[in-house]
Amino acid sequence: MPFQNPRSLKHEYELYVEREIEDYKDSIPRHAILKIGDEAVAALAEQAQVALTEILIWQEVDRIISRRLRLPSYSTWRRRRIKDLERYRSPEHWGLDPNAVLVRELQHSPDRHVLVAGAAREGQALYLAANGCAVTAVDPAADAMHRIMVAAEQAGLIDRVRGYCQDLAGWSPDVELHAVVCSAAALASLSPVDRDRVISALQSATAEGGVHLVETATDAGSTGLPDASLTGAVVFPIEELENRYRGWQVSLERTRDNGSRTFLARKEAVA
Repeated sequence: MPFQNPRSLKHEYELYVEREIEDYKDSIPRHAILKIGDEAVAALAEQAQVALTEILIWQEVDRIISRRLRLPSYSTWRRRRIKDLERYRSPEHWGLDPNAVLVRELQHSPDRHVLVAGAAREGQALYLAANGCAVTAVDPAADAMHRIMVAAEQAGLIDRVRGYCQDLAGWSPDVELHAVVCSAAALASLSPVDRDRVISALQSATAEGGVHLVETATDAGSTGLPDASLTGAVVFPIEELENRYRGWQVSLERTRDNGSRTFLARKEAVA
């Protein structure tokens, strides 16, 4: 599924009006629609030299419904939409820490492609989309993917988000990536062979200077993944990440709100 071209506010408004009118038509019985059609014919008949075509009648029906719903004018809707978009650009709106690594590294990334894999919340994907990123969301859980796409539609960000309901082993990059945001669970669920293949593919698809963020990472030592019942979250051994990201600039960032840590790797430019 390719990314859509960003819609203008005027186009968004037209889609909003169309959706509201169609939802209204679906909510009333057929005889009520026919009654509105009769009202439209009567209104058009009062206009001099107007040929009553089906298109004109249905346009008048839409105008009548728009008045009944008291839909806002474009200028009023535009002011509200701009305010909404400004709120959506705030990390706090999506429940994100404004000092989080993701916010710090990617808040100024318009027109960049970002992969969000295994996100526990839709806030990460939608925050990035609201700030101009083209976001690919990958998650094997159907409910999680549904939640992301519904939220993107409701926020008017659907043209910047595409979703794949599968794990990383069944997905491969089809665009150059500028960032990868990955939960520990998305990696831990893969076999060692698949994990090696997936990380290599993501590294190859990432542009120079791009970053990979693996969240809720911990230095679990050589024992691998600890019991989730003891930790309350899926974790991933730092040593393995450091080995797989040799040649990248790496660091470990602590999240202030819950004490978890994010593994940050930046792809260095080839000399």
